[in-house]
Amino acid sequence: QVQLVESGGGEAQPGVSLRLSCAASGIIFSINTMGWYRQAPGKQRELVALITIGGSTNYADFTKGRFTISRDNAKNTVYLQMNNLKPEDTAVYSCNADGVFTTTGFGNYWGQGTQVIVSP
Repeated sequence: QVQLVESGGGEAQPGVSLRLSCAASGIIFSINTMGWYRQAPGKQRELVALITIGGSTNYADFTKGRFTISRDNAKNTVYLQMNNLKPEDTAVYSCNADGVFTTTGFGNYWGQGTQVIVSP
């Protein structure tokens, strides 16, 4: 089976940086698109950023240049560098992998999420 595991979340002061990681494991030949989503308390889950296997990226407006998504295709791992964190960044951040090519075809998978809390 395919599993996505996030890491790097935690508590942070406003203005500091965190880097999230998400590693996909299993018998995986390739992953077309990997991305990060977040869900703040009392709000809907929203897209943070996407990155394709070729390195094309798509960012939500609220990132304002503070966040950078990257990936290591050889390791099936995606990263989210978050700089100048703000209290409104507090959320559970979840990793998504789409177009995951395995022995049974293509699929979509989610990680369980990692919590980011930004407060003084």
